[in-house]
Amino acid sequence: MLARTLAAEAYAVTTVGDGGAALAEVSSASPPDMIVLDVTMPGLDGLAVCRRLRAKGVTVPILMLTARDSVADRVSGLESGADDYLVKPFAVEELIARLQALTRRGRDGSQVVTYGDLTIDAASRTATRSGRRIDLTGRELEVLELLAREPRRTITRERAIEEIWSGAAEPNVVDRYVTRLRRKLGAPPLIHTVRGSGFMLRG
Repeated sequence: MLARTLAAEAYAVTTVGDGGAALAEVSSASPPDMIVLDVTMPGLDGLAVCRRLRAKGVTVPILMLTARDSVADRVSGLESGADDYLVKPFAVEELIARLQALTRRGRDGSQVVTYGDLTIDAASRTATRSGRRIDLTGRELEVLELLAREPRRTITRERAIEEIWSGAAEPNVVDRYVTRLRRKLGAPPLIHTVRGSGFMLRG
Protein backbone atom coordinates (compact mmCIF):
# COMPACT_ATOMS: atom_id res chain seq x y z
CA MET A 1 0.00 0.00 0.00
CA LEU A 2 2.79 2.41 0.89
CA ALA A 3 4.67 1.58 -2.33
CA ARG A 4 1.54 2.27 -4.38
CA THR A 5 0.97 5.55 -2.56
CA LEU A 6 4.51 6.75 -3.20
CA ALA A 7 4.39 5.61 -6.83
CA ALA A 8 1.23 7.68 -7.27
CA GLU A 9 3.26 10.69 -6.05
CA ALA A 10 5.84 10.03 -8.82
CA TYR A 11 8.41 8.30 -6.61
CA ALA A 12 10.27 5.31 -8.08
CA VAL A 13 9.94 2.69 -5.34
CA THR A 14 11.86 -0.52 -4.57
CA THR A 15 10.60 -2.68 -1.70
CA VAL A 16 12.14 -5.49 0.36
CA GLY A 17 10.62 -7.70 3.05
CA ASP A 18 13.22 -7.93 5.81
CA GLY A 19 16.25 -6.25 7.32
CA GLY A 20 18.86 -8.43 5.66
CA ALA A 21 17.33 -7.83 2.24
CA ALA A 22 17.32 -4.10 2.93
CA LEU A 23 21.07 -4.10 3.61
CA ALA A 24 21.73 -6.19 0.51
CA GLU A 25 19.59 -3.94 -1.69
CA VAL A 26 21.33 -0.75 -0.59
CA SER A 27 24.77 -2.39 -0.98
CA SER A 28 24.12 -3.88 -4.42
CA ALA A 29 22.27 -1.05 -6.15
CA SER A 30 23.09 2.60 -6.73
CA PRO A 31 22.24 4.55 -3.57
CA PRO A 32 18.57 5.53 -3.34
CA ASP A 33 17.55 9.11 -2.73
CA MET A 34 15.61 8.08 0.38
CA ILE A 35 15.16 5.03 2.63
CA VAL A 36 11.89 4.39 4.48
CA LEU A 37 12.43 1.76 7.20
CA ASP A 38 9.86 0.01 9.34
CA VAL A 39 11.21 -0.63 12.82
CA THR A 40 9.49 -4.02 13.08
CA MET A 41 10.88 -6.25 10.32
CA PRO A 42 11.77 -9.96 10.17
CA GLY A 43 15.41 -10.71 10.96
CA LEU A 44 17.22 -7.44 11.57
CA ASP A 45 14.85 -4.75 12.76
CA GLY A 46 14.84 -1.25 11.36
CA LEU A 47 17.03 0.18 14.13
CA ALA A 48 19.74 -2.43 13.47
CA VAL A 49 19.56 -1.85 9.72
CA CYS A 50 19.88 1.91 10.23
CA ARG A 51 22.89 1.53 12.52
CA ARG A 52 24.64 -0.79 10.06
CA LEU A 53 24.00 1.52 7.12
CA ARG A 54 25.43 4.48 9.01
CA ALA A 55 28.43 2.42 10.12
CA LYS A 56 29.10 1.68 6.44
CA GLY A 57 29.08 5.38 5.65
CA VAL A 58 25.67 5.45 3.95
CA THR A 59 24.40 9.02 4.35
CA VAL A 60 21.10 8.67 2.47
CA PRO A 61 18.22 10.28 4.42
CA ILE A 62 16.30 7.65 6.43
CA LEU A 63 12.70 7.97 7.59
CA MET A 64 11.73 5.47 10.30
CA LEU A 65 8.17 4.14 10.56
CA THR A 66 6.95 2.56 13.78
CA ALA A 67 3.96 1.97 16.02
CA ARG A 68 6.14 2.73 19.06
CA ASP A 69 5.36 6.26 20.18
CA SER A 70 7.15 6.75 23.49
CA VAL A 71 9.83 9.42 23.85
CA ALA A 72 12.43 6.70 24.52
CA ASP A 73 11.48 4.95 21.28
CA ARG A 74 11.80 8.18 19.30
CA VAL A 75 15.19 8.87 20.83
CA SER A 76 16.36 5.33 19.99
CA GLY A 77 15.30 5.81 16.40
CA LEU A 78 17.13 9.10 16.03
CA GLU A 79 20.23 7.84 17.83
CA SER A 80 20.39 4.86 15.46
CA GLY A 81 21.02 7.37 12.68
CA ALA A 82 17.52 8.02 11.34
CA ASP A 83 16.75 11.52 10.10
CA ASP A 84 13.06 11.43 10.96
CA TYR A 85 10.62 9.23 12.89
CA LEU A 86 6.96 8.86 11.96
CA VAL A 87 4.52 7.05 14.24
CA LYS A 88 1.73 4.84 12.87
CA PRO A 89 -1.01 5.43 12.06
CA PHE A 90 -0.09 8.49 10.02
CA ALA A 91 -1.72 10.59 7.32
CA VAL A 92 -0.32 10.09 3.84
CA GLU A 93 -0.07 13.86 3.48
CA GLU A 94 2.28 14.03 6.46
CA LEU A 95 4.45 11.22 5.09
CA ILE A 96 4.81 12.99 1.74
CA ALA A 97 5.57 16.31 3.45
CA ARG A 98 8.30 14.71 5.54
CA LEU A 99 9.85 13.01 2.52
CA GLN A 100 9.86 16.30 0.66
CA ALA A 101 11.47 18.03 3.62
CA LEU A 102 14.19 15.38 3.84
CA THR A 103 15.05 15.71 0.16
CA ARG A 104 15.26 19.51 0.15
CA ARG A 105 18.83 20.71 -0.29
CA GLY A 106 20.48 24.01 -1.05
CA ARG A 107 17.69 26.46 -0.23
CA ASP A 108 19.32 29.36 -2.08
CA GLY A 109 20.54 27.23 -4.97
CA SER A 110 24.08 26.93 -3.67
CA GLN A 111 25.34 23.46 -2.85
CA VAL A 112 28.36 24.63 -0.81
CA VAL A 113 28.26 26.80 2.32
CA THR A 114 31.39 27.96 4.13
CA TYR A 115 31.95 29.65 7.47
CA GLY A 116 35.45 29.97 8.87
CA ASP A 117 37.11 26.55 8.75
CA LEU A 118 33.74 24.84 8.15
CA THR A 119 32.59 23.85 4.65
CA ILE A 120 29.24 22.15 4.01
CA ASP A 121 28.63 20.30 0.75
CA ALA A 122 24.90 19.66 0.37
CA ALA A 123 25.38 17.48 -2.72
CA SER A 124 27.54 14.90 -0.90
CA ARG A 125 25.85 15.45 2.47
CA THR A 126 29.21 15.99 4.14
CA ALA A 127 31.08 18.73 5.89
CA THR A 128 34.74 19.40 6.50
CA ARG A 129 36.34 21.34 9.30
CA SER A 130 39.99 22.31 8.96
CA GLY A 131 40.21 19.67 6.25
CA ARG A 132 38.73 16.90 8.42
CA ARG A 133 35.75 15.15 6.79
CA ILE A 134 32.58 14.93 8.87
CA ASP A 135 29.89 12.50 7.72
CA LEU A 136 26.39 13.79 8.39
CA THR A 137 22.92 12.34 8.09
CA GLY A 138 20.56 14.25 5.86
CA ARG A 139 18.76 15.84 8.77
CA GLU A 140 21.99 16.76 10.57
CA LEU A 141 23.17 18.49 7.41
CA GLU A 142 19.94 20.47 7.14
CA VAL A 143 20.24 21.73 10.73
CA LEU A 144 23.89 22.68 10.28
CA GLU A 145 23.22 24.28 6.90
CA LEU A 146 20.38 26.38 8.32
CA LEU A 147 22.72 27.70 11.01
CA ALA A 148 25.63 28.23 8.60
CA ARG A 149 23.61 30.18 6.07
CA GLU A 150 22.89 32.82 8.71
CA PRO A 151 25.94 32.82 11.02
CA ARG A 152 25.89 35.04 14.11
CA ARG A 153 22.10 35.16 13.96
CA THR A 154 19.83 33.29 16.33
CA ILE A 155 17.90 30.45 14.71
CA THR A 156 14.94 29.69 16.92
CA ARG A 157 13.77 26.15 17.60
CA GLU A 158 10.40 27.05 16.13
CA ARG A 159 11.96 28.20 12.87
CA ALA A 160 14.14 25.10 12.59
CA ILE A 161 11.15 22.82 13.17
CA GLU A 162 9.05 24.69 10.61
CA GLU A 163 11.71 24.73 7.88
CA ILE A 164 13.28 21.31 8.41
CA TRP A 165 10.50 19.20 9.95
CA SER A 166 7.60 21.01 8.21
CA GLY A 167 6.31 21.92 11.67
CA ALA A 168 5.77 18.28 12.68
CA ALA A 169 8.24 17.65 15.51
CA GLU A 170 8.68 18.14 19.23
CA PRO A 171 10.68 21.24 20.30
CA ASN A 172 13.48 19.22 21.93
CA VAL A 173 14.31 17.38 18.70
CA VAL A 174 16.38 20.41 17.64
CA ASP A 175 18.41 20.18 20.84
CA ARG A 176 19.15 16.50 20.20
CA TYR A 177 20.44 17.23 16.71
CA VAL A 178 22.55 20.14 17.95
CA THR A 179 24.11 17.84 20.56
CA ARG A 180 25.03 15.33 17.85
CA LEU A 181 26.43 18.08 15.62
CA ARG A 182 28.55 19.52 18.41
CA ARG A 183 30.06 16.08 19.02
CA LYS A 184 30.84 15.59 15.34
CA LEU A 185 32.22 19.11 14.77
CA GLY A 186 34.61 18.93 17.74
CA ALA A 187 36.45 21.82 19.38
CA PRO A 188 36.46 24.74 19.53
CA PRO A 189 32.65 24.82 19.63
CA LEU A 190 30.85 26.45 16.70
CA ILE A 191 27.21 26.05 17.72
CA HIS A 192 26.21 28.12 20.72
CA THR A 193 22.96 28.10 22.69
CA VAL A 194 20.99 31.33 22.90
CA ARG A 195 19.21 30.78 26.19
CA GLY A 196 15.45 30.61 25.92
CA SER A 197 15.49 31.10 22.17
CA GLY A 198 17.54 28.81 19.98
CA PHE A 199 21.04 28.41 18.56
CA MET A 200 23.69 30.42 16.75
CA LEU A 201 26.73 29.49 14.65
CA ARG A 202 29.74 31.60 15.50
CA GLY A 203 33.46 30.99 15.85
